[in-house]
Amino acid sequence: MMMMKFLMMMIFMMPLCFLNNMFWMVQMMMLLMMVLFMIMVNTYMGFFNLSYMLGCDIMSYGLILLSIWICILMIMASENLYKNKFYENFFIFNIIFLLIMLFLTFSVMNMFMFYLFFEGSLIPTLLLIIGWGYQPERVQAGMYLLFYTLLASLPLLMGIFFIYNKLNFMLMYMFKFMNFNFFLLYLCMIMAFLVKMPMYFVHLWLPKAHVEAPVSGSMILAGIMLKLGGYGLMRMLIILQEINMKMNFIWVVISLIGGFYVSLMCFCQVDIKSLIAYSSVAHMSIVISGIMTMNYWGFYGSYILMIGHGLCSSGMFCLANINYERLHSRSLYINKGMLTFMPSMSMWWFLLLSSNMSAPPSLNLLGEISLINSLMSWSYMTMIMLILISFFSAGYSLYLYSFVQHGKYYLGMYSFYMSTSREYLILMLHWLPLNIIILKVDYTMIWF
Repeated sequence: MMMMKFLMMMIFMMPLCFLNNMFWMVQMMMLLMMVLFMIMVNTYMGFFNLSYMLGCDIMSYGLILLSIWICILMIMASENLYKNKFYENFFIFNIIFLLIMLFLTFSVMNMFMFYLFFEGSLIPTLLLIIGWGYQPERVQAGMYLLFYTLLASLPLLMGIFFIYNKLNFMLMYMFKFMNFNFFLLYLCMIMAFLVKMPMYFVHLWLPKAHVEAPVSGSMILAGIMLKLGGYGLMRMLIILQEINMKMNFIWVVISLIGGFYVSLMCFCQVDIKSLIAYSSVAHMSIVISGIMTMNYWGFYGSYILMIGHGLCSSGMFCLANINYERLHSRSLYINKGMLTFMPSMSMWWFLLLSSNMSAPPSLNLLGEISLINSLMSWSYMTMIMLILISFFSAGYSLYLYSFVQHGKYYLGMYSFYMSTSREYLILMLHWLPLNIIILKVDYTMIWF
């Protein structure tokens, strides 16, 4: 009954949204749920906490924790909605609905149900972007998001039906005994996840969605939505091992060259959010390559980098939003000389951007080391691209930092207020887990 009780808790949080002044109450309830979920961990090697069709192994466990955590921080970062009374009740309702979808996506054992919730998580995200986004183009961004994802997901549904027809069961746990060596099935099963990651070539919806989304939308997109793809791939490739070993070089090559190309594109961005979004694509490309190598280090490194990137990227979108709330612009030409105005905020810019370029002791470092190990053992030629990606990853992080913090500040700035304790708290809650979890990372290492 373990997983079901959390589902019930979230469902019963929904009516709270429609009472007055419940904005922070809902957040506290989520925090309570987070603590309850954290003490439930089991270092047992398989699936634990099984109830009805829900279950949880270490991979699901980490991603569910991340989902709850990011949702708590989303509420915290969106205080402006609460202050301006901008449909804040519906906003909270939307976040809880999204959390339920994510929780179920990561914890269902049935393949079809996984598909259902995987697609269901799209709806609240779409509502976030269209309902609370900033520019008129947000509808177009929503359409991009919807059609990219849906177009790739329909073949996945067909593939799932095909597998059910052959096997007469859908339990993920049993997949490890199966093997399908069909090329078309292979394409159908993985394309949806590659679009969601997003892989280079099908990544165009992501920067668009990020630029138009409100801060909460960007946080959940960078923090969890990209991880759904990685999670799906890890679960799917179990039954496609044989054909994946033949085809994986295609995805690794596209991802690594694409990751390098996107890293270069980061230097061309003038919009802070757009730069962070492109850096996400570069990080995710290494994750895809790691999963595709199909070895222990690859899976492990991808998992760690997904968790690390979720916290890091989300924190950087918070920083971008903190500047946006002051200057009402995300342009690098206007966000200048922030060191003069918010010196203590520059420390957080530094900490999060250094984590983004995989400085120790962040999870990103551990993940990238594992992935570099994995890809080098797969083929030493990948070394060239890995060197370039790592170098330029440090490059655009420094570019962003130096542009925002230094330089002559924009004279058109009007009134201006310093950061609030709430903002420092949000940033600390992103940065601490990112750099502290590395002390206890042996749990996941053992399981993988």
